[in-house]
Amino acid sequence: MFAVIETGGKQYKVSEGDTLFVEKIDAEAEQTVKLDKVLAVSDDNGFRVGAPYVSGAAVEAKVVKQGKGKKLYVLKYKAKKNEKKKMGHRQLYTKLEITKIEA
Repeated sequence: MFAVIETGGKQYKVSEGDTLFVEKIDAEAEQTVKLDKVLAVSDDNGFRVGAPYVSGAAVEAKVVKQGKGKKLYVLKYKAKKNEKKKMGHRQLYTKLEITKIEA
């Protein structure tokens, strides 16, 4: 049994027991969140695709932790102008553990 969910503008294929990193969700650690934007679900009854979402389907996940990703460096440079700028960015993420898929 698996489902395709949408969160943070990205799509993920998940099964029960999976751990994944998604864009930051406003929830505390050890809290349960319900993801209701299910694009497709596969279970004993077959494969169902939503238009755009499957009605009545949801995925429950437990928030493991909130964190920041590794630092990425961005360098802006303008030729012949003696101008350069170095900037860093750390993306916020939420680590989820999928506990239940409701079809």
